[in-house]
Amino acid sequence: MKRRDFISASAAASLGLMGNASASQTKQDHLKDYRGTFSTNDNQVAVYTRAQVKPTRIFHITDTHLSRDDERGEAYQEFSARMAAAYTSNAHFQSGESYSAEESFELTLETVQKEKADFIALTGDIFSFPSEAAVEWARQKLDATGIPFAYVAGNHDWHYEGMTGSSHELRDTWTTKRLMPMYQGNHPLYAAYDLNGIRFVCIDNSTYEILPEQLEFFRTQSDQALPLLLLMHIPIYMPGRSMGHGCGHPDWGEERDRNYRVERREKWRKGGHAKTTMDFCCEVFETPNLLAVLAGHTHRQSLDIKNGIPQVVSQYNAGGYYADIHIEALDT
Repeated sequence: MKRRDFISASAAASLGLMGNASASQTKQDHLKDYRGTFSTNDNQVAVYTRAQVKPTRIFHITDTHLSRDDERGEAYQEFSARMAAAYTSNAHFQSGESYSAEESFELTLETVQKEKADFIALTGDIFSFPSEAAVEWARQKLDATGIPFAYVAGNHDWHYEGMTGSSHELRDTWTTKRLMPMYQGNHPLYAAYDLNGIRFVCIDNSTYEILPEQLEFFRTQSDQALPLLLLMHIPIYMPGRSMGHGCGHPDWGEERDRNYRVERREKWRKGGHAKTTMDFCCEVFETPNLLAVLAGHTHRQSLDIKNGIPQVVSQYNAGGYYADIHIEALDT
């Protein structure tokens, strides 16, 4: 499947292929039967839908933590030094052999091609800091596969540790200066890609928050008569999970933010999440045409189910891990 065979949401909009559902087509009316069943075994996930989709194989890759750098990054070494030294040697999740983050990424993309995947879903922390050299290298490797991909940023992708500024300011700055090649001309905070009758919706929650315009974008997507997959970096809170599932976690806030000194960033504000973030996290699991949420961040494999919707969190790709996800239409 070549990149020309799928249409990004921005392109679809220009062709008149997207738009809000009519008033007579409510979520409950035309989307209620989209979800089917799902199963998982090791790093394989099968998702079945009542929608008419082509069989689609997705490789979910997250938390590679590439730290390739060159002379362009020398001026920023005081901000990149800790993360540049991390993930230089990682035990592969299958063989136990030691690989660098770059080697793990290359091996994964080789598997993507060998297995003839249809789509690559990258859900953040592909980079350990916003290195131009790493972004260029990763984009070249992805392009060489000839396979469509979508990317949403993680908190490390845009963060130079110790640099002055709020998380939103730093994300805006380094997304613009470094990460733009990964977005393929789409909006970095929200975008959608269509392939084989499936819409991949990307929402950047790498600051642990959802902005009002992101919530509105998600609502627009959830009103479409298409099955959706939601791609984010930080998992949505699930009861009993750790603070790592921090988007919408009711206990997240200033007192629970214990990594701000290590990561040399502003401490989380008092008062916890904004209402927009909490509304988003509730609405996600009330979306009838949402087949699954794909996330990373925790570096641990997990599966949670809420209202029949699975949230698949993948292990870190620095150790070679990927989730092999199959989407298929149920026999009718």
